[in-house]
Amino acid sequence: MMLLLVVCLMLPFVSAQNAGFEKSPMSETKLTGDAFELYCSVVGNPTPEIQWWYAEINRADSFKQLWDGARKRRVSINTAYGANGVSVLGITRLTLEDSGTYECRASNDPRRNDLRQNPAITWIRAQATISVLQKPKINSSDQIILPLDGSNKPVIVQCNLTSAHTPHKESFWMKNGKEISNTRNEHRHTTYRITKPRADDSGEYMCVYTFDMAPNANATIEVKAKPDIIGHKRSENKKEGENATLYCKSVGYPHPVWSWHKVDVAAKTNMEIDNSTGRFIITIRDNYTELNILYLDINTDPGLQR
Repeated sequence: MMLLLVVCLMLPFVSAQNAGFEKSPMSETKLTGDAFELYCSVVGNPTPEIQWWYAEINRADSFKQLWDGARKRRVSINTAYGANGVSVLGITRLTLEDSGTYECRASNDPRRNDLRQNPAITWIRAQATISVLQKPKINSSDQIILPLDGSNKPVIVQCNLTSAHTPHKESFWMKNGKEISNTRNEHRHTTYRITKPRADDSGEYMCVYTFDMAPNANATIEVKAKPDIIGHKRSENKKEGENATLYCKSVGYPHPVWSWHKVDVAAKTNMEIDNSTGRFIITIRDNYTELNILYLDINTDPGLQR
């Protein structure tokens, strides 16, 4: 007598979903030498495949597929597939020839790579137009080293917009990424005066020109000065097992290379501090550094930290 056992498994039903765009690439205007990134996110079940294509301006009938590393490695394509598909197309060191229509294509149609099928049916598409304009020419001051000898001789940085694709609106000055107030004007030739130079006047100065129908253009001038420490914690009295914090702050540009040392006067040693014990945390931010010592040890931590 034979016993027949039949097992019936119920599998979850997952319905197919056509590909659709969650986020599409956006059109941009750029300058030669700049870079851009286009972002494309798609959904569907199964997860759609993503491709990037390109056509020259007014040549919508001549799209060509783009590959990672194309255009002498100026093109990068980074794609990740999970619950959805995400792809980023990036191009660096732009030239005028990079202007055109960029197209993100997506499909989860099983026939999508069948050459007998019409791609217009099996792939969905989202387009962005990239316009690349010739970067305006700006003549600017060379780098400057501030005279910190007490003479207080004024220093002037200047820029002159000698050519541009369209007339500019205005110009202004920035220092270390922040706009300097009361520097906006409509002149092609613009200057900024440092009346009594000090070390904290050093940094990256930038003249910026704005346009109605094009991205801003700029030139950077480095104003340098020797680093000068203007603040530090001279001492720290703590109990064993507590934490201690020491810091140093400086002015000057370029930013200094910081390191912390422990000086043992009696033993005549000068040892650079690292985090091999896991008790030292060193933080560095441009002209500022901080040393945190965890769980002070009465036998090993006393000394001069500098």
